[in-house]
Amino acid sequence: MEGDDVTLREQLFHDRVRETIISVLLFACLYMVSYLVIKHYRKNAEFAADEDEDATVNKIALWLCTFSLSISVGAVLLLPLSILSNEVLLSFPHSYYMQWLNGSLIHGLWNLVFLFSNLSLVFLLPFAYFFTESEGFAGSKKGVMSRVYESVVVLLLLTVLVVGMVWVASALLNNSTARESLYDLWEYYLPYLYSCISLTGVLLLLLCTPFGLSRMFSVTGKLLVKPRLLEDVEDTMSCAMFEEAALSQKIRRDTLCWMNQSGEALRRRYFAIKARRIALEMRRRASPWQRNLGYPLAMLLLLALTVVCVFIVCFHVLELLFDETAMPRGMEDPLLGAASFSAFGSLGAAVQVILILYLMVSSVVGFYSSPLSSGLLPRTQDTTLTQIIGNCVCLLVLSSALPVFSRTLGITRFDLLGDFGRYNWLGNFHIVFMYNVLFAGLTSACLINTLTWAVQRELIKAFGLHKLPLTVSRSAIPLKLLLANGLSKIQ
Repeated sequence: MEGDDVTLREQLFHDRVRETIISVLLFACLYMVSYLVIKHYRKNAEFAADEDEDATVNKIALWLCTFSLSISVGAVLLLPLSILSNEVLLSFPHSYYMQWLNGSLIHGLWNLVFLFSNLSLVFLLPFAYFFTESEGFAGSKKGVMSRVYESVVVLLLLTVLVVGMVWVASALLNNSTARESLYDLWEYYLPYLYSCISLTGVLLLLLCTPFGLSRMFSVTGKLLVKPRLLEDVEDTMSCAMFEEAALSQKIRRDTLCWMNQSGEALRRRYFAIKARRIALEMRRRASPWQRNLGYPLAMLLLLALTVVCVFIVCFHVLELLFDETAMPRGMEDPLLGAASFSAFGSLGAAVQVILILYLMVSSVVGFYSSPLSSGLLPRTQDTTLTQIIGNCVCLLVLSSALPVFSRTLGITRFDLLGDFGRYNWLGNFHIVFMYNVLFAGLTSACLINTLTWAVQRELIKAFGLHKLPLTVSRSAIPLKLLLANGLSKIQ
């Protein structure tokens, strides 16, 4: 018996060490990718002097932002990796090389992502912002530690304020829970705070994702080469070359304006036009297959993914009315490798993973396309540290709510693990039902509006009607003229 106990303890120890090593390696990879992304967008002038106090503060804040961004990427990959792990274990149930992939590892990753995402939102990112804005207490010795003390004090005051506001809200909604939270902060207040953060992220996804799904068509159209019927590359490139030449002459005439601070807007405009001209040259050299086949296939793929999302959500609405198991819930012990989470097997699981990642990309596109986030839009080598912190906060809120968002809409049947399934509002049928109905309605409305306006806009551009004066009614132009103009464009 003692030998069996020792063997069992050794096995548990080796399993825990193996899971820790895998988690550390995964986080290291995500951290390096996040650092490269932030390095691509940050403003290098803020980190130029190594011995400067501000540069040291900015580097520490940058490390915190990189950590938070890596957690955001981990939260995005959490549900897809769990679904794929289940399918791999179904395909290779007795493989020796797949023994490391088990429910304990997946459950531990879910708990780590939940812990560090909330830690980053509540403490790390606010501390990074206060740290960059602090100057030290009046009369104290200047230095990095003085700014640390001031940031910690401000963060503690903010924490007390948030705790008081959330406690008042819980007292208004549930008086008994609010009284108990004074004596048992861990059991009553923290789950309520996590529920508020999760609900905020899910509501933000509800607003951004339908708008982003409609914006994906225009964003993808800018990256791909359109057919000649829908785009005249030669005309656009001629305008770009003419504008670049005009700016180049203006710069040569006024060299002093180019060198001082007043010429920053002129420099940005010149480099933007130059980059646009280079992109147009690459698009002009595109092959006929890439021009005439790539763009239609990409548009059809986006349309198919969006229609499938709406269809799944509508079907999930019907499931909520007749099946109690359709409600999102938590799962303590994940039984990976027992059964597929899709009725179509591995193919359905692959579609679920694609849809989850597609919804995340669409939500990010919708968020940055909204007028409210215009000041946060990152620019290459020209994004301030304050903007980086704001972007990390928004991305972390969106990504940490993605597993709950996907399960609430019925995109997957993989139940939420760890503390993700303990949110108070997940058991409310009315909230979940109305959320699905609103998502299906908003997405359908945005999609119909985008397709109708996009077709009209592209036809107007293809026939050259956008060059007509406003006094000329486009509806008054004969159909023969439209067809003749369109045939000449094609030829």
